[in-house]
Amino acid sequence: MGPKAKKPGSKKKKTTKAERLKLLQEEEEKRLKEEEEARLKYEKEEMERLEIQRIEKEKWLQLEEKDLGRRNEELDELNLLEGCFPEAERLKQDTRLLSQWKHYIQCDGSPDPSISQEINTFISLWREETNETFEEVIAKSKLVLNLIEKLKLILLETPPYDLQDKNIIQYRGSILQLQELLQLKFNVATEILLRQASTLADLDSGNMEKIIQDENVTLYVWANLKKNPRHRSVRFSGTQIGFEIPRILATSDIALRLLHTRYDHVSPLHPVLTPVPKEECTSTVTELVRDEVKNVEEAISKEDQEETKQQESVSNIILEEEIKVEEHDDIEVQKSSAGEEHEAITCELEIKLLSKTVSTAQLLLIENAHEKPDTFEDNDVDLCQFTTLGGVYHLDILELPPQCKPVKGWMIVEILKEGLQKYTYPPKTTEEFETENAFPPIEVTLEVHENVIFFEDPIVVRWDTEGKRWKTDGISKVSYNPEERLVTFSLETFGPVTLIQDTHINMPYQSWELRPLGVNMVLLTVTTVFTEIQIQIKENLCMLASIKLRNKEHFSILEGKWMPPVPFIIALKEAGLNIFPTGHSHFYVVINHKVPLVEMKAYRQMALLSSAFAFGWSKWNLLCNSTKVVVKVREHRTKEPMNPDWDLLMFSGDRAHRLKIDEDSQTFSEALKEETEFHSTLYHMVKDFASEEAMEKVGSSDCQFIDCVCQMLLSTRLLSYS
Repeated sequence: MGPKAKKPGSKKKKTTKAERLKLLQEEEEKRLKEEEEARLKYEKEEMERLEIQRIEKEKWLQLEEKDLGRRNEELDELNLLEGCFPEAERLKQDTRLLSQWKHYIQCDGSPDPSISQEINTFISLWREETNETFEEVIAKSKLVLNLIEKLKLILLETPPYDLQDKNIIQYRGSILQLQELLQLKFNVATEILLRQASTLADLDSGNMEKIIQDENVTLYVWANLKKNPRHRSVRFSGTQIGFEIPRILATSDIALRLLHTRYDHVSPLHPVLTPVPKEECTSTVTELVRDEVKNVEEAISKEDQEETKQQESVSNIILEEEIKVEEHDDIEVQKSSAGEEHEAITCELEIKLLSKTVSTAQLLLIENAHEKPDTFEDNDVDLCQFTTLGGVYHLDILELPPQCKPVKGWMIVEILKEGLQKYTYPPKTTEEFETENAFPPIEVTLEVHENVIFFEDPIVVRWDTEGKRWKTDGISKVSYNPEERLVTFSLETFGPVTLIQDTHINMPYQSWELRPLGVNMVLLTVTTVFTEIQIQIKENLCMLASIKLRNKEHFSILEGKWMPPVPFIIALKEAGLNIFPTGHSHFYVVINHKVPLVEMKAYRQMALLSSAFAFGWSKWNLLCNSTKVVVKVREHRTKEPMNPDWDLLMFSGDRAHRLKIDEDSQTFSEALKEETEFHSTLYHMVKDFASEEAMEKVGSSDCQFIDCVCQMLLSTRLLSYS
């Protein structure tokens, strides 16, 4: 078929050149008109925006001017309120002195560990005592551990400006001597026990097995009297604790000892780098006061001398005796008033210096160390990164000492001059034993202490006596049964063994909240990946209120026990509930770094307000820079239902304001909330929207309670580690 024929009249009319030009002209005019409209609209919007900015800037400047106008007044009021911190420090000093006095008047025979003569006499006398049984040593160990604990608390609780270097050296030396002597006494008592092994032998197996325990120490000892090569599995009766020993040990005169101490007297020997304190913190308050008071005394003395000279010249001019007497009385009155003024100035100066020194000490708690801890080899354990938990298991293979023999009604025993000797395993290589697998690793089963929480399977490490470090080598086939709390592993050579956990396993925190329960009582809740820990603070004491593991309640022996802050922190750490960063923690945890001075000021003022206001974690604290912190806050009401809405406060150390955004906002903004103002302190910012009842609670808070809350905030560092 051919192409279709075109219908007549279907031909398109061509557009002329003039018409095309007209269309182009119309389009151009339309475009220009739209551009002009857009330009005018933009200019109008820009003018409106600039006007809004001008108004906001003007309002901002007015608020800044108003803030600056009352800054001195607010800071003076805050300084008066923060006088609670030096007052609490003075009360703590009085408590320490009172404790020494109570110990002195008790006259119970126990030494005061802070007095070198008493502790040295105690150590010398106990060292001279011989033939103590293991039960007697355990009984005495309670006193020794108490003395060690007291010395450690003195070092931890006493502020650095109150401790002299010679005292620090003395206390640390006494701790080491007591630890070494206690271990020596355990060894001697073990030797005495093993001499009687044949008289304590089990009738069925013929070997001796003994378990002696108290709340701090448990001894498991097994003596191989029969040397039966088939008896290679050692299990202590009533437990699953034991060993799988090779044939060579099953046929040797040896004893196996497991001495489990709930405490760790091995790790302190490990060289751990500590942060170097600032120079101003090392100088004592007394030295500062002495220098300043000396200057004040010189100034007042100079004024007294000038006044006396003037009065003497007047007395020489006037000759009447009565006038001389009157002038003399005036001089005495002036001297008396000058003396009172001198005492007032001295007292005020001491308070200011103590306040400044306490602030410096608090700031030191949250300032990071400038040097990273020492580098470690692959098998070495970094004790800044890991923590020992559950105490130390001292595993020893001992040479069986000569046994007691009954002779004509007497018990005769040969006492070796060298004392208790350890059996070397594996022994030095000889031709006799140069066979493959002659000395295989020894399988050990240990029980994990019931009061210790491991959030992950524990890591088994051994102590290297030569290198003075915990190491991970020489240990294999580790398995952990969390239900029965048993850990099994193979050990190449015996020695001290412990279990470790990552120190920062609960850092950074997911959230936190500080909620008042009443005057001088708050509840601090810290939520981590693994747990939720609730700490109750009442007056100057702390208590573990509850623990949740994977949203389930978990019982701890610490629950319900009220303790001062430092012992409480130590107890939580020893239980595996470590939420207390150290000066090195920022090397191991990704933190939300905040300027230490800003952080410290925030904690102090939050503590001041904690009796009446709840504070909480805000996601916006992550997005503001390091010079500012953001917290949630709301007033806690007892009579009326609590307001569910939180206010967001931003604080930079010298300025606080309420934010326009809330926790559900899409983007972060530092914009000021409508109809609010700036303030120089967090305290005055909260006071702006607080009720009279709330501020009355704040005003009636006890200084020791405020100091205790502040210490817990400084120790947990919630604003940087959340």
